Amino acid sequence: MTPTTRRFELIVFDWDGTLIDSADAISASICLAAHELGLHVPDPSRARHVIGLALPEALREVVPGISAADVDRLIARYRFHFFARDHLLPLFAGVPTLLAALRDRGHRLAIATGKGTQGLERGLAHTGVGPLFDATRCADRTAPKPDPAMLHELMEECVVDPDRTLMIGDTTHDLAMARAAGVPAVGVTYGAHGRSALESMPSLALVDTVDALHAWLARHA
Repeated sequence: MTPTTRRFELIVFDWDGTLIDSADAISASICLAAHELGLHVPDPSRARHVIGLALPEALREVVPGISAADVDRLIARYRFHFFARDHLLPLFAGVPTLLAALRDRGHRLAIATGKGTQGLERGLAHTGVGPLFDATRCADRTAPKPDPAMLHELMEECVVDPDRTLMIGDTTHDLAMARAAGVPAVGVTYGAHGRSALESMPSLALVDTVDALHAWLARHA
């Protein structure tokens, strides 16, 4: 396909729960860290809901009334637990094939994630897909989701207009960011937020598997 026939020049993916199967590990690491420090331990479903937000904001949401000092302690213990297992987390089945196919069709690819830079770099290194992406934005380098800053910065870096950009994510935070940036979005229901939550936000489509996402992009992107 040529640039004039592609609907979207730039496709931006969320990372956790969209490309990599990490939602359970993130939730478990939050709960383990809170328990270890004697803090309120959130329900795992609540811990999954804040995936996609910047880590300090996420932890303040799941541990009500937490002090600034305890946020710092909780971040440190969360990272200890998550980094002990992050090298074992797989990409969802079909993701490498999908990304390679999009590159072959001439799409530019980017990542917008609530992860910190260190965490994303570790993930890209151990999965080997880093070279497929033209640009990335992390929550410790700009305003976090659902603020539209990540998408604005990626579009500026890649010199692509909003109507030629597509955001793909597994949470309402992703879809809210896309809406705020004036960017179309597709939601995936196999990650941190389920279909019922994603249906509350505007999107071009909701898909249940990576294969279904691949098929939708082949037809519509």
